Formats: sequence, C-alpha cells, structure tokens
Amino acid sequence: MSDTTSRTITLTVPGMGSDHCAGIVRKTLQRQSGVGEIQTNIASHRVSVSVEEGGPDGNALKQAVEGAGYDVAAVSDGRSARQIRLTVPGMGSDHCAGIIRDTLQRLEGIARVDTNIASHRVSVSVEEGGPDGNALKQAVEGAGYDVAAVSSQAEEDGDADAAIEEGYLSQARKRLIIAAIPTTLIMILMMPHMFWQPIPGYLAIVALLAFPVVFLYGGAATHRASWRSLKNGTFNMDVLISLGSLPPYLIGLIGFIYPMTSFIEMAATIMTFHLLGRYLEALAKGRASQAIRRLLTLGAKTARVERDGEEVEVPVKELAPGDIMVVRPGDKIPTDGEVIEGESHIDESIATGESVPVYKGVGDSVIGATINKEGRLRVAATRVGGDTFLSQVVRLIDQAQGSRVPIQEFADRMTGRFVPAVILISLASLIAWALFPDALRPILDWGATFLPWVNPEAATPVLAILAAIAVLVIACPCALGLATPTALMVGSGIGAERGILIRSGEAIQTFKDIKVIVLDKTGTITRGEPKLTEVVTAEGVDEDELLRLATSVENASEHPIARAIVDGAGERGVKPDDVSEFRSTGARGVSGKVGNIHVLIGNRLLLQEEGIRGLEALDDAMQELEGKGRTAVIVAADGQAMGIVAVADTLKKESIEAIRGMHDLGLHVVMITGDNERAARAVADEVGIDEVQAGVLPEGKVDAIRALQQKHGNHVAMVGDGINDAPALKQANVGIAIGAGADVAIEAADVTLVRGELTAVVDAMHLSKATFGKIVQNLIWASAYNVAAIPIAAAGLLHPMIGVIAMTASSLSVIGNSLLLKRRYARAQPSGDHS
Repeated sequence: MSDTTSRTITLTVPGMGSDHCAGIVRKTLQRQSGVGEIQTNIASHRVSVSVEEGGPDGNALKQAVEGAGYDVAAVSDGRSARQIRLTVPGMGSDHCAGIIRDTLQRLEGIARVDTNIASHRVSVSVEEGGPDGNALKQAVEGAGYDVAAVSSQAEEDGDADAAIEEGYLSQARKRLIIAAIPTTLIMILMMPHMFWQPIPGYLAIVALLAFPVVFLYGGAATHRASWRSLKNGTFNMDVLISLGSLPPYLIGLIGFIYPMTSFIEMAATIMTFHLLGRYLEALAKGRASQAIRRLLTLGAKTARVERDGEEVEVPVKELAPGDIMVVRPGDKIPTDGEVIEGESHIDESIATGESVPVYKGVGDSVIGATINKEGRLRVAATRVGGDTFLSQVVRLIDQAQGSRVPIQEFADRMTGRFVPAVILISLASLIAWALFPDALRPILDWGATFLPWVNPEAATPVLAILAAIAVLVIACPCALGLATPTALMVGSGIGAERGILIRSGEAIQTFKDIKVIVLDKTGTITRGEPKLTEVVTAEGVDEDELLRLATSVENASEHPIARAIVDGAGERGVKPDDVSEFRSTGARGVSGKVGNIHVLIGNRLLLQEEGIRGLEALDDAMQELEGKGRTAVIVAADGQAMGIVAVADTLKKESIEAIRGMHDLGLHVVMITGDNERAARAVADEVGIDEVQAGVLPEGKVDAIRALQQKHGNHVAMVGDGINDAPALKQANVGIAIGAGADVAIEAADVTLVRGELTAVVDAMHLSKATFGKIVQNLIWASAYNVAAIPIAAAGLLHPMIGVIAMTASSLSVIGNSLLLKRRYARAQPSGDHS
C-alpha cells in the first residue's frame, strides 16, 4: 500500500492489557475494508491503523473496536500533519470563538479549527508546511485576544496518555472497592452460616449484597464487553468471567424454591477477584512502563531566554529554534542546542546512562533535560518540541514496546484459539460429571485426603457446576498474553536509562544468535581525530626544543596533522613561538623561520630533496612508527634532521575492554575499514580484532556484510556511526548505531547507543539476552500453568474461588518476573528535581 494514498489513525484502548486482547482488536480491525497494516502497543494502549484512501474513518474504527468489547478512550484521525493547541483565556463566548476561527482559517495551510470555550482552548489542524505555533499565536493576538500557551500534539501526547492511564486505573480502583465491600460482608456472613448457626434469611441477604457486584457497577462493564465480544464473533477474557459469575448467581436463586447449595457467594467472589486482578495488573504494568513517563517528566518546564536584550522566563513549549537560552549552574538545559558562550560540565546521565559529567564548550551540542553542573552557558536552541532528542528517545521506546518478537507468534496462535477451547472443555466437564459421577467420584475421594475444599458427598449437579465454573475461571489467557510485552516494556525501559535504545522486539530475539560482530574503525574503535602519539629525537636533541620548533611552524597551518601536533605539544606544556616566511608544499610538508632558525617539516622524500643531513639515523624509528600505523613526519632545523613527531587516530579508551567483552560472549570480531592494510592491522593487533578487511570503500561495506552472512549464516551484527554506514547497518541482521553519529545511521539501526562507547555494545547484548530470557521464562510459566491447571479443574479438585485467585496470581507472576530485570540492572538514577 502506497504511503501517498494512506493515512494512519491511532486509537487509545485502555482495556487492551495483553497480547490476547491485542490479537482480538487486530482481528476485528482487519475485517474492515480498506484497512492495511495494524500495529498494537499494549504498553501505551495504542492501536495504529494504516487506512487506504476512501477507507473507514476514526469513528468507524472506534465502533468496530467497541463492538469487540473494548472501550476506546481517544481517536487521532491522522489526516493532518500536526495538531497545535492554543489556550486563549479571553475566548469566553461563541462570538469570540467565531472571530478566532475566522482569523485562523484565513491563514494558508490550516486544515481545521476547533474551539472549546469551556476550556478556552483552540485546536488547530495544520497541513505539512503550514504555520507554526508562533504564527498562530500572532494571528490570534492580532485579532485582539491574548494567548496564554501554545503546545504541539507531540508535547500533549505524554500528558494525555498519563491522564488516560490514570483515569483507567482510577476506574479499576473504584469498581474494585464497590465490589469488595459487599463481597467482604458476604464472606463474614458465610462463615457462621456454614459452620456454626444458620442465619435466618441468609439467601435473600447474600443475593441482595451480591447483586451490585455481579450486575451493577462492579460487573456491568465486564458483561457489556462479553456481549459485544460474542456478537463480534471473538472471545475475550471477559467472556470467561461472565460465564463464571452469571450462571452461579442465577443457579443460586433456585434455592428460594428448592433447597440446594448456594453458588451466589462464588459469583460475587469470582467477579471481585477478577476486578482485583485487573486493578493489580494495571498497577504493575504502570510500574513496568514507567520509563517512558519518567523521561516525559524529566524535561525543564521553563527556560530563560534573551528577548530584546533582557532575560525573560518562558514555558519550554514556547521555545523556537534559534532562541538564545541562558543556563545557570544547577539548571536543566531546556531543549537541544549548541553552546555559543561559556563552558561547563554537563550531567548527561539521563540521556547516556553515563554518570561522569561531560565537558562542554563553545560549539558543542547539548541535550535538553541534561543538567548544567557549574558554569553559566548561553545556548542557541536547535531542536524543540517533538524534534528533541528526548522526544525521539520516547518514540523509539514506544516503537520498541509496541513491536513484536518472532517467538510471540507461538503465543498468538495459542491465545487465538484458547477461549473457545476453554468453553468447550468447561461444557465437556459439566456433561461428564452429570453423566458419569460414579466413575469420577474416586478422584474426589483421593483429593479430599489433602484438599479441604473437596467434598465427595456433594450432589452430582453441584459437582458438575463446580467443575465447569472452575475450568472457566482458571483458564485465563492473560498470563500468556502478558509474557512478551511486559518483558519488552521493562527491558526497553532499562535500556533507555542506560543509553541503549532497542528499536524492535525482533532485534532482541536476533541478538541472542549473533556470532559475528562487524566494527567500523574510525569513530567506532578509534576517536576519529588525530592525536600526537610519539616524539623521537636525534642524538643530542632536546625533546621540548624539537616540539617548540615543530609546533611554531605547524601553528600557522590548518591541516589536521598540524593541529594534532600543536594540541599535543600544548598538553605537554610547550607553546609555539612566532614564525615568519611560512610556506606549505601541499601534502608533502611545511617550512618557516622561528627566530633565525629555518625549520622544515615533512615526509622523508621532501627532506631528501632538500638535502637534509642525518636522515639515515632516523630510518629504524620511522619504520617502527609506520609499522604501528602512525603518520610520521621528520623535523629538520638549518639542514640537520632533529627527530620525528608521529600522530595517529588514537583508540577510544574503552575499545580494548569492549572487544574483550565481545570475545567473552563468544563473538568473532571483524573490523572493516577504508584505511590501508598496515594501519588497519596495527589497530587490530592493539585491540585484539580477529579479522581485518582493509581498503573497503563505503559502497563495499554492504557486500562485505553479505559475504560474512553467507560464511557464518544470518548471525551478523554491524556497529557504525557515519552516513556511509547506514546501508551496511540495514544489511546486517542487527544494526547498531553509535549515538554520537549521523541521524541517518541511527534511523537505519535496530539498536542505538546514545553514549559513543563500544562497551555499550556488550551491555546491549547482555540486556537483549536477559530480556529474551525473561520472555521465554514467562511463556513457559504461563503455558505450563494453563496446561496443568485446566485438567485439575476439570477433575473437580479445584474450587472456583481458588481458581480465580490462582488466575490473578499467574498474571501477576509474569509481570513480577519481568520486573526482576530491574533488580538485575538496578542503578542510581538522576534525581530530576531541577526545574
């Protein structure tokens, strides 16, 4: 389906709490004509639907999902490029709203304007290339109305999501409380009635107390969802709960005309424990997905900006690219920008997971929400709103949490057929106990020896009903449906806190099978900038004197090697003197006069041509340095060779440790570089690389990855940071981008490492393996639980009340097991109390 003829509609479905629910929603939407790709994300409760031109609108999709038994809290149509909201306190009537609508509709690129005089808000749908928030604000102010705030859809999404989630949790809590109070009273009355003294009118009292639990605010939503689901031809979890609570209540009413065991207590208890499970799941899942919410709340709320020569404080959402922000010590940096004045150390732990503050000076980029530790900075805003690094991270995590792991297909196939199968098993249990009670009763005689709730003397109809209801309430597919997404939720959240952004569930599963890891050299293993590494002096020459002459001449050059020599000399306390008669001979060398001394610096061929004496004495040192992959130049003064200065693209300090960690994981490490064989081999030997492919042009990296995939199977990961790495990152089975690199490389990658350290690759692999391990553990536990529990329930050995407790415990255990990842990766987090 072409992107040009489709649009994306997003639905927020708070009750979509597991993959089982997500599967029902997907299946329902796929029946709609004109619907293409559907993505579900149970972490954010969102469903993104790609709709062809002429296909259903947001309302039609909402009705379809509600028909499947799930409430829809919000619909985003996706017809316009973006939404901008203005808060206009003076808009107090329809007349005012009409003026504002007319004013905004005159602007080019406005698709739609909605006004709400109750909340004083104006929602504007703006087409691609249309006016920004400031232009809309100026237009409204030009019409005579003050604008108190401007916000984009991207900024509002986080608050809206939090409000929807909190509303859903509050509703679940209220339903639980309303159900729990009468059920508790029923339990209190049941004990003396059963074991000590019958209570007059007990059945009527219990029926009255249980009615609101089963039929009104407690259970009504469950039964509504069940009915809609059955009408839709799908079977959600609510169907099992309705079948487990309605028949017992109705059967219990027979007690008014015919003496029999009451099942009304059971109906109330099942519904209450179901509501308790829903509430606890919502609470636990909130903990699992709190990484996104924490990130959304970490940004600064206000910014000090320079306006007309003065510092004024404005809301962060009103910032525009180019604004000059003043950031004092201890302040959060309001949005992404570039330092134009001042220097300081910045705590970037929120972005990179690295606790050591990073030095920043003029020209350096800074990230919004990071904390300025000491100096006063002036920062030019470069990205605002939904374009900031923090917003991109949130989108990446959201994308990861909504992605699907290949192993999940197994769970999907099981849960899709699960509820109908359970209903059939329940019905079979009912019939079997009704027809063959004598054959089955020995099982109860055996069970009664160690299970206090088993009563072999009960009437046959009672045993049949108990077995059927126990099967219905024990066989919850929620644990199976929660197995994958909760582990993904927790794993991706931990990764974000440690500067590891895993974009897809598929990458997590593929990571565990990686056998070969391919590293680019420049910028990945090395720093990507030359540094002065060695100084070799001829006999009788002082090293500082050699460096003084070399740095004095090189200081007049802008060549990267010259800058490396000057900077390296400065670090050793040697400062340049003035130079005259400076001359450059292109790539071969430079010359000039320092005082009365004529200095020549260059390669051996140039110095031979100039008749420099004493070159032979430096040949061995020259060969040794070049063998190490250094770029070496000879320094001569007044016709005599004084020594050699060598520069090289130096290793990142963590490269050796990172590659050792890769070897510990059993990986074959390959370096692919455009450098010559000798320079590449020197770096490889220093860090312990297994295989080197040198002289590979950017366009040849894809072929090199393909060749490795043919040799080692589809188990190749690639780490890169540049624009020329993007195609190779896509070709690799797992592409890993160093976050300090180009945006295009990050977009092409499956995993992004925010801090530019190779050790983070090892951390990412450990985290991926641990996350996938949790997914497998969860699936095994949930599957084993259902396989074991259903036969026990069908045999009559499981009381329905015990079953509903076990069902809740199963779902919570899966969430709890996923949360154990947090304990394993526990680390101190920034306090985030700066504003």
